[in-house]
Amino acid sequence: MNILSRSEEIVLLAVWKLKNNAYGVTIRELVSKDTGREWTFGAVYKPLKQLAHKGFVEKSSSGPSAARGGRARFMYALTREGKEALREIRRIHDSLWTEECELSFK
Repeated sequence: MNILSRSEEIVLLAVWKLKNNAYGVTIRELVSKDTGREWTFGAVYKPLKQLAHKGFVEKSSSGPSAARGGRARFMYALTREGKEALREIRRIHDSLWTEECELSFK
């Protein structure tokens, strides 16, 4: 099994949550909002590249747009392997955060 880094996990979850609207800007906005800290584009694109290399996301081009000055937008989508990776990381979290392991934050 290929365990995800924390940043890969967060970015992969963002791609899953955004569904058909997952591209650099929306991913960055969502992870910044959900984590409560500002993410740079580099902090988003590095894990995206790693996730694509691992086969967990697919990258596709939306084609050039006049609104974007003739530039394409790159969209990201979860693969079957990406969904399996999220299920596995959830299983790991659930296993680690058992009642026997409850922490006191007093």
